[in-house]
Amino acid sequence: MRGKAKLLFGSLITVLVAVIITATGMGYISISAADVIATLWQTLFDQPGLSAAVNTTNSVIIMDVRLPRILVAALVGGGLALAGGIFQAILLNPLADPYTLGISSGAAFGASTAFILSIIGISLPVSYLVPFFAFIGAVTTLGAVFYLSSDDPQLSSNTLILSGVIVAAILSAGIGFIKYMADEEVGVIIFWLMGSFIGKSWHDAGLLLLILAPCLLFCCYYARDLNIMALGTTTADTLGVDSAKIRRQLLISASLITAICVAVSGVIGFVGLIVPHMLRMITGPDNRILLPASFLAGSILLLVADTVTRAILPHEIPIGVLTALIGGPFFCYIFRKRQLGRGYA
Repeated sequence: MRGKAKLLFGSLITVLVAVIITATGMGYISISAADVIATLWQTLFDQPGLSAAVNTTNSVIIMDVRLPRILVAALVGGGLALAGGIFQAILLNPLADPYTLGISSGAAFGASTAFILSIIGISLPVSYLVPFFAFIGAVTTLGAVFYLSSDDPQLSSNTLILSGVIVAAILSAGIGFIKYMADEEVGVIIFWLMGSFIGKSWHDAGLLLLILAPCLLFCCYYARDLNIMALGTTTADTLGVDSAKIRRQLLISASLITAICVAVSGVIGFVGLIVPHMLRMITGPDNRILLPASFLAGSILLLVADTVTRAILPHEIPIGVLTALIGGPFFCYIFRKRQLGRGYA
C-alpha cells in the first residue's frame, strides 16, 4: 500500500507540474514549455549565463500575469477539494462538501457584506476585509448549522446537511438583499459570486499559501484519527480518540480553508464534492492518502478548468459556471447511486 501511495503522489505531483508549465505557456501569446522553464529557472536562481536566452516580454507575461493566476487556481482547487474530503470523512457522507453544508454560502454572504461596506463609503482595505468577513460568515454558518442540529445527539450527517441547506437558503436571500442594496454596483458582486481568477496577483497566492499550508498539515496530522472515527464514536472514544474535539477542530479548519478560497476567487462549487469522491474510488477510504491526494487532484482539476476558460474557449466564462455545469450532473449521479443503496464507499 505504501508503494501504491508513493506512486499515486509521484504521479499527481508530476501531472500538476506538467499542467502548470503547459498552462503558463497557453494564451493569446503562446510560449513554449522550454521558454517557460528557462524563465522560471532564471527568476528563481538568477544565473547570468541564462539571462541572455530569456525573452523579457515572455518573462513579464509569465511572472506578472499568468503564473500568479495559475498558482491561485491550483491553490483554490486544492483547498476546496481538501475541505470537501474533510467534510465527507467527518460526516461519512459522499454528498457533503462546503457547498451542500452552506459554508460556501456563509463565506459568500460575509464577503458580499464586505463589498457593500466599501460601496456605502466605509473605506477599509478590501484585500483584508473580504477574507476576514468571509471567514466570519463561514464560521457563523457552521455555528448556526450546529445549533440547528443540536437536538440530534448523534449529530448525524443527514441532520447536518439538512441544517446546511436551510441556512444556505436563508443566506441566499441575504445575498439577494445585498445585491438589491448595491444598486448600480451590483455587477461587481454578481461577477464575484460566479467565481473568477481574473486579475489575481502574487498577494492572493501568498495569502492562500499562508492559510492553506498549516491547515493541510493540521488535517493530515489527524488523518489517522479520522480513520478511527469512521469506525464509530464509541469505538473511537474507547481507543483514546477525542472524537468530539477533533471533529470540531477539523470542521473549523475546513471552514477556514473554504473561507479563504471563497474570499479570493468567489463561489466555486462542486470541486469539493467531485474530487474526494472520485479519488476514494481509486485509493480507498484511508484519509492518510485521500486528503493530500485530494489536494493535489483538486489543484489539477481547477487549473485545467481555468485554462480551458482562459486559453481555449473563444470567450472567458466565470469558472464557477463551468464547475457547476460539470459538477451538477455528477451530484445527481452520486445522489442516485446513494438512493440505490450502494452508499458511502
